[in-house]
Parts: sequence; C-alpha cells; structure tokens
Amino acid sequence: MAFNHLPAGVHDALAPLSVTPVTHSVPMAKNHRSDRTPTDAASRSPGTVLHRLASGPNRSARITHTEHLPPREGRHAVWPDRIRAEVVAAVQAAGIDHPWAHQALAAEHALDGDSVIVSTGTASGKSLAYLVPVLSALLDGSEAPNGRGSTALYLAPTKALAADQCRSVKELSQPLGTAVRPAVYDGDTPFEEREWIRQYANYVLTNPDMLHRGILPSHARWSSFLKSLKYVVIDECHTYRGVFGSHVAQVLRRLRRLCARYGASPVFLLASATAAEPSVAARRLTGLPVVEVADDASPRGELVFALWEPPLTELHGEKGAPVRRTATAETADLLTDLTVQGVRSVAFVRSRRGAELISVIAQEHLAEIDRSLPGRVAAYRGGYLPEERRALERALHSGELLGLAATTALELGVDISGLDAVVIAGYPGTRASLWQQAGRAGRSGQGALAVLVARDDPLDTFLVHHPEALFEQPVESTVLDPDNPYVLAPHLCAAAAEVPLTEEDLELFGPACAELLPQLEAAKLLRRRTRAWHWTRRERAADLTDIRGAGGTPVQVVEAGTGRLLGTVDAGAAHSTVHEGAVHLHQGRTYLVRSLDLKDSVALVEQAEPPYSTVARDTTSISVLETDIEVPWGAGRLCYGSVEVTNQVVSFLRRRVITGEVLGESKLDLPPRTLRTRAVWWTVTEDQLDEARINPEILGGALHAAEHASIGMLPLFATCDRWDIGGVSVPLHPDTLLPTVFVYDGHPGGAGFAERAFHTARDWLAATREAIAACECDAGCPSCIQSPKCGNGNEPLHKRGAVRLLTTLLRDAPREPGGRQETPDAGQVPPAGHAPDARQAPEAGHAPATGQAAEAGRAPGAGHAPGAERTPGPERASGPERASGLERASGPEERPGPARVSESP
Repeated sequence: MAFNHLPAGVHDALAPLSVTPVTHSVPMAKNHRSDRTPTDAASRSPGTVLHRLASGPNRSARITHTEHLPPREGRHAVWPDRIRAEVVAAVQAAGIDHPWAHQALAAEHALDGDSVIVSTGTASGKSLAYLVPVLSALLDGSEAPNGRGSTALYLAPTKALAADQCRSVKELSQPLGTAVRPAVYDGDTPFEEREWIRQYANYVLTNPDMLHRGILPSHARWSSFLKSLKYVVIDECHTYRGVFGSHVAQVLRRLRRLCARYGASPVFLLASATAAEPSVAARRLTGLPVVEVADDASPRGELVFALWEPPLTELHGEKGAPVRRTATAETADLLTDLTVQGVRSVAFVRSRRGAELISVIAQEHLAEIDRSLPGRVAAYRGGYLPEERRALERALHSGELLGLAATTALELGVDISGLDAVVIAGYPGTRASLWQQAGRAGRSGQGALAVLVARDDPLDTFLVHHPEALFEQPVESTVLDPDNPYVLAPHLCAAAAEVPLTEEDLELFGPACAELLPQLEAAKLLRRRTRAWHWTRRERAADLTDIRGAGGTPVQVVEAGTGRLLGTVDAGAAHSTVHEGAVHLHQGRTYLVRSLDLKDSVALVEQAEPPYSTVARDTTSISVLETDIEVPWGAGRLCYGSVEVTNQVVSFLRRRVITGEVLGESKLDLPPRTLRTRAVWWTVTEDQLDEARINPEILGGALHAAEHASIGMLPLFATCDRWDIGGVSVPLHPDTLLPTVFVYDGHPGGAGFAERAFHTARDWLAATREAIAACECDAGCPSCIQSPKCGNGNEPLHKRGAVRLLTTLLRDAPREPGGRQETPDAGQVPPAGHAPDARQAPEAGHAPATGQAAEAGRAPGAGHAPGAERTPGPERASGPERASGLERASGPEERPGPARVSESP
C-alpha cells in the first residue's frame, strides 16, 4: 500500500496506520515543559509522528512519496536436538521460547558442518542463529581436559559492533557459567588483557584489521586457540565489498591456511542483510561452498517510509542555478522536531563532518526550546578516540541520548533497539544500506518511521520521484574481486611471512598467484628456496597494506595551542579534508586547519567559528593502458579495460552551512597522485554528433554533463558509493581519437564497479538520460548535472546537449551491452594489463600501490552532484566530494593533451 505525491493536508490519512505502538521509548527529562507534545505510545506511532513532521509551514509538499510496509507474522520452529539443553535453557531464560524457522535451519546447517549465510532483514534474529550452535560447541569444548576443546572467532566490521555483541553474548551465556569466556580483542584492548585472551578465552570477538595485523602474524602465540577453532562468525558480511571486501577475502584465506596447519577446519557462519545471491558473495568472500538461508521467518512491525525532498531556496548557485536547501540542514530540523516529540531517533549521514554538523545545528535549535534537551543529542562517527566512542555507546544504551547523528559506524548492527524513527540524510549508495539503516528503528516488532531526505544531486532527485526504484527492485549483488593484484600481492607476502608459501597453497589464493609471484621475487620481497617462497625483509609483511584501503600513515589532527590530539584522518583523505584552510569538526567543536604536514602526517588546527564549511576540488587526467572488451554501440564503442589516472586537489570552496551558498574559492598547492585502475568508457563519432545536433561549441559541455550525471546514477546499478568512482570527459582523447567519457573505479586495480557499469550500460545510461531530462531547471543544477567538486567550476555545461547525445547513443545500444561476453570473475586471472609489473612491485614496507586506495566506507564532505562539461584548455577536472584520497603522493606528471574534465572519488 502506498501513498504517492500527497497534497498538503492529506497526511492525516497516515495516522491510523500503526498497529504495533512503541512501548519503551526513553522518557523525556523531568523538567520538560507542559506544552510539549505528549509522549504516550499512541502519539509515537509512525503515522502520527510523520503527520507531525509534515504539519509545519510548507512541510507536506516536501514529501514526494510515502510507502507503507504492513506488519508480518512470524513462523516458529524448534531448535535441532543436537543443541545442548543448557544452551536452549539459556535462550529461553532470555525470553525466547522458540526460534524463528530461519534460525533453526541455520543452526542445523552449522551442526552439519556446512558453512552457511543467513541473509534476512534487520532485527530478524541473525545473531541468535549463529550464537546457539557456537555456544553449544563451546559448552562441549569446555569439558575437554584443557577446558578449551572448541573455540570460536567472531569478526565484525567495526569495533562498536564487536563490543556490542560481546555484551550480548555475556548476557545470554550467563547461565552457562565459565564454560563460555567471550572477550573483545581489538586495538583498544589493554595489553595486560591480551595474554589472558590468547590463553583462556574461547570466544574471541575482533575485526578483520586486527586479524590481519595482530592475530595472523603472531599465530604461534595463538596456536592453542587456532587448533581448536570450530566456528568463524562473519557478521554484517554484506559490508565486505569492493576493495575492502577483497582484502578481507584474502585475510580469510590466510586464516584458513593457518588453521589447516594446526589441524583445524572451521565452519564459517555468515550474517548478512538482505542481498542478491548471498551464497555467491559468501563463496567469493570465504573461498568455500556456502549454504544460503534467505527465507525470513521473523515478524515485522509496520514501517512507514517517507521520501522527503528539501525545498528550493531563493538563492542561486554557480551559473545562476537554483539551489535546494541542504539535506544536512533539513535533517537537523527533523532530528530537532523528533527530539522535541520525545521520539528516540537516529539520523544517518554519509560523512563525519555531516554527522557533526547535524548534531551542532540540532543542539542549537533545541537550546532555544528547552535547555535540558541539547545534551540529549550527540554525534557518533569514526575517528573519535576510544574513550569518547565507548562513552557515547553507553549513553545510547542507557537512554541518556534521545537523538543521534551517526555515520555508518553505527549502522553496522549495534543493538539500538527501542528507536522509533530513522532519518537518512542522502541515499546511502545502495538499497542494501538503505534498508539496513531503516531497519535500525522498530526492533522487537514495534512500528517505525523512516525518512529519506534527498540531497541535491541527480541520484537522490531521481529516487524521490521514482519510488519504484527503491521499493520495487531487489537489493544489489555484492561486488568484490579477491584476485585484484593490488590486493593479492601484499597478502601473498604476509602469508609467506606467517608460513613459507608452497605450491599447494597457491590454489587457496587463486590462479593470479602464478603471475604475481615472479614479480614479487623480482622486487626481492619473496625468495624461493627449494619448494617454498619466503619473506625476505625485516619489516612486518602485514604492514604492506591497510585492508580498509586507506593507505599510508593516518594524519594526526592536533590542536595547535595545546598540542592535544583530537583524532586522526586517513592518509588518503587528508588532501581533501584537512588541507590548509579546511573546516574540521570534532565533538561539536569547529576548527580551522592551520597547516598540513604530509611528511610528518600532522594537521595543526585551531578552534574557530567560521560561518561556512569547506569542500575540496580536484583535477584529473586519464590514459588508456589496455582495452579488454570493446562492443559496438552503433558507430560508437563501449569499452572496458585498464587505465591510469592522475589526480590533484587544486582548491576548496567555502559554502554557507545552512543554505549551501558558495562564499568563495581558494587555491591549494598539493602534490598529484596516480592510480592504475579499471574503467568503462564510451566514444561517439562525428556522424553521431551530427545526428544529436552537437556542434563543437557545445561538445565539451554535453560530454561533461553526461559524465557527471552518469557517475551520480551508477550507485543505482552497482554496489558502490558515489565516492568509490570517478570520471573524465574529453572532446578528443589521444588514446581513442574520439570524444570520450570515462568512469573509473577509485581503487588501485579496480573494485568491480566499472565492470558492473559495462554490463548494465544500457539501463545505467538510460536512467542517466531520464534524470537529466526530468529535472525542472533550464540549464543545469546540482540536481542533474552540476557538481560542487568540479575542478573546472562547472564550466561549461550544456544540459540539452547531454540529453540529445545520450538519446543518440542509446538508440544504437545493443540489448546486451557486454555482448553476452563473460568478464573475469573472482576466480579468473586478471588480464595482463590489470596486473602490476615488476617496475611497480613494492619497495620495502610498501605494497603495490596500496597507498592509492580510497578509504572504504568513508563519507564525503558536502553534497556531490554529477554534471558539467568541458571546453578546450589545460587538463582540468571535477569530482564528487571526496571521502578519501586515491593514490600515493608521487606519480607521473599530468599528461599534456586535449581538454578533459572529470569527477574523481
């Protein structure tokens, strides 16, 4: 049931929709004002809450669509009889009399020794599905002579999730006494506790980073744990995609190799949000056959999901384009209103800076209403110091906090049950993430409200006016490529340092090993002696790569006046986020960056109160290294292959916080960085240009506008975030000798996104054309073809030319853009141009181009909207706001050549 494009005053129809009212939201402060909205359960039904949000001046017109997902009944089953009776009793003592059918089925597979993935909705009890067989095995193992006959390893993508799960395990296993000994082992674990964990804990909760850097390199100290390893739990495994997922896949292969050395063959239990082909993704991740459990038998409370488009303002942006109110400001207002209503809420925002801004703005609004309320709203993001993070988690669990502005650090499964509403500031990049975030509210079967606030960019604008793209389409497939040579090479070195590599090991790591090992030998990183390859350096091989793809030493953010360490920023993101003059937010306080020392990895900041935020702009050039696949599109061509990208942050914009108005631009002098990656590109001929009525004066503008819009729309078709990809448009490219548009992966060696774009090119570019054509502006705006990060200042732009060009291109597009040719999957050898050559082999302490990767999961600063064209002149570029940088800070000079523009991740 859906209500679409409701006119003003009709939203009261939503009031009766809730059938499962919230019953345990945190009460308001005792000194609340008597005229505040009542906080009884009925008043917090999702329909009622949305009605109140929409009742403000001109608010109802901002809701473009409201989707109502009705409640669903649950289906019970019984636990397998092989589960220990004590474990069943402990689960019943926790108030769970019977499992859902999918929980019992997953436990059955685990007991049979089958690796299994549970891919069901948020709050469907995935944790219990893997915990019950794990606890039963640990209980069996406690009866061994050493008390640790069975062990289990739990991997979470974030520290917060591991800590949260440890609390849950301790509570659930309390009736089992000391038979179950859970412990968190991560970078925050005190050193005095680590030896006890290695010797006595039988359920260790950690993250892939600690497994990569701490546990596997020191496997001899973990020998008693590894030889008894029965289960490996991989929670929130849908987050392991792109380059990060490819790294984790290789870490898991190293783990399996060491377990086999100690005589263990653990069963892998994976938990995932709803995803397409979960068993295929799980097999790629683990390298093992995995059984799929995807029939969700849990009950679900009703969900009211509103699509919200901020209004146009009276301001004008670049080239006189209309400007919408920012999603940040709109979300801060909604979080304020929800807090005043006493509605427990979380606002998810894509960037760390955005989380801080929303928190600050909401606190300022709340202070004007009630002095007791600002302290009940906070920001939660990565980059906080451990003690700050733990304090926020405690406040959230205790109910002290009523509203939270959070990055995806909180999205990933932290148990925040009891929330009534979720506000999502900007489409999070994938439908899987959207539903994961929306599912944070309404746990325990209660009703919930979710609101997606559109950012001023093509994809968000398209989605709020095409709700069927969200509510009638399946979630995306997970994309990862463990055979990426830039990923595989450092892990082969790390594996050889753990135990010398043999011929028998190569099958585990994939066929690409045969091509990489001679290069690693030539670089004097590995040496073959008799039948095995050995690590030759004194340095730790595990330090060759950062599996998050950040690369390099994190930049420390230090307060200049006091020398106090405020936090860290990933090396790849430093150029765009803590450059000189950048606004940096930390714990609600605003700082200006005084200087950035790349050599010592230190950014000095001083507290300030500027009325603006900053957004970096960059330039990009690109060259074709090798074309792997080429398909005719009429007279034009659609291609996929390897490219080299040179990128440089050149300036930054100062934008007014609330309105997004551009106040000025300042130049920067930062070194260029290079990246070898994978790209999809398309060319057009003179005949096609004539057919589209594209003359030389508007050619650059039409290409650039199409490029920016296509970058903005790609996340709808590939499991990527828009900052994972970049693009370049060139009226005459020296390698193709034709007008060309490139879209490339923002990670060394590629991440699979450009490949996905190649195979969905017809639908992808058709959606791009529709997004541009449907926009109501005259000559281009941030909702269609403008980009706030355009290094060329959004010059030139030609909206109508882009529409005509895409129309002509699509007219000749084949139904199967890839010509049904199969592209290399994770199990195939990368093409020759895809692998690093001996010249690029890492030096001491440096893996092949590992410093180039953009940080996985990192959000950008301000809004990113594709759009802009290019005229002849020096090579310049534009790009979506960077969440992180790309490559190492040394690379080839920018190639001279024809004009080109780009967006870079």
